[in-house]
Amino acid sequence: LCQLTADATGRPVLAGPDEATALGNALVAAQALGLIAPGPQARREAARASAAPRRHLPAGDSAPWRRAVARLDDFPG
Repeated sequence: LCQLTADATGRPVLAGPDEATALGNALVAAQALGLIAPGPQARREAARASAAPRRHLPAGDSAPWRRAVARLDDFPG
């Protein structure tokens, strides 16, 4: 999905961890246990340290995407 989005928009897309919800739950639990400092900033820092974002660059021909947008622009309603 991230690569398709980059291709369709012609812009780079940054993607966080695959299991972001599980990571967030683990970080909240770690705070509750006193393993990391309280507050959202500590969770952000721990999340950044745990997984680097992946960068998806536009690749290939964007003409099919432009044609799809043109079809939508012509759609009545």
